[in-house]
Amino acid sequence: MQVRDGMSNVVLTVGPEHTLREAARLMAERQVGAAVVLDPDGEGPAIITERDILVSVGAGEDPDAEKVGPHLTSDVVYAAPDWSLEQAAAEMVRGNFRHLIVLEGP
Repeated sequence: MQVRDGMSNVVLTVGPEHTLREAARLMAERQVGAAVVLDPDGEGPAIITERDILVSVGAGEDPDAEKVGPHLTSDVVYAAPDWSLEQAAAEMVRGNFRHLIVLEGP
């Protein structure tokens, strides 16, 4: 099986200017653990996860004031739809993360 066979085709996206609370609310409504962050000024799609939000709240930061942009997951791994599920799983284990952004093309 390939990544395209196991991935979700509907992806939650937020912008870097969303607050952490807005991102958390949208993630809860959609019952997902991450959102793709689209920033027209950025280098490419990024990701914000439940863990990123939890770290911020645990540090005492205000989720109504904190923006998504500074809290993005570092070291994003981009997968291709034709990767095997085994290859994707190996990358996730190696990087200790649970979410991949799948990109089609170069």
